[in-house]
Amino acid sequence: MHLKRISAPRDWAINRKERKFIARPIPGPHGLDSCITLIHLIKDLLNQAKTKKEVKYILSNKKVLINKVPRNDHRFPVGIMDIIEIPDLKEKYILIYNQNGRLALNPITDSSSKLLKIIGKTVIKNGKVQINLNDGRNLTLDKNDYSVGDTIVFDLESKKIKSHLKLDKDAIIYLIGGSYKGKIGILQKIEEKEGSESAKVSFLIDKEIHTTLKKYAFVVGKDKSLIEVKK
Repeated sequence: MHLKRISAPRDWAINRKERKFIARPIPGPHGLDSCITLIHLIKDLLNQAKTKKEVKYILSNKKVLINKVPRNDHRFPVGIMDIIEIPDLKEKYILIYNQNGRLALNPITDSSSKLLKIIGKTVIKNGKVQINLNDGRNLTLDKNDYSVGDTIVFDLESKKIKSHLKLDKDAIIYLIGGSYKGKIGILQKIEEKEGSESAKVSFLIDKEIHTTLKKYAFVVGKDKSLIEVKK
């Protein structure tokens, strides 16, 4: 299935006049505006192939890993905060929004873990807690120390939580939606709302206070940001 390039999300850094259509991601945990297909990543962002045939060859030989797993569907959705590795080239990247709000690859040196936002939480049998994460994972935990909106640093090899970043005052947050998408700020206040009104957060960027929806805040650090955002 394909999308018309001219109708593709603004977050996709593509040439909209090059061809009429572009591959549509297969269904997954990421929204259309927060993911890109592997074929787009390999051709347009990494410049490692020129044709669909070349992309399929690369994927069939397990030359691209997403979160430590080789993927072979050229329409597989690579989402925000996913870790991309190309072992043959010894290259590692994280997919994030740049400061212009476009999906972009940032080179990284450590690909052993990724940041995951808690988007849901349920108490299950025997007092255990299940947390639902932004990339579709679910984890069952013994402790109820985690809240929706918090971030965990997840080890992709051991499949265990390395650390916990709370959505609290002075947390460093990365904005994944709204007018400030791609910006990093310091959380000042959480404004919970009743009824149908959405919760909001106030945050500091360059000594100025701004406000956005709470759901757009992704905690990326305590004393310093664990990600770097480029222009």
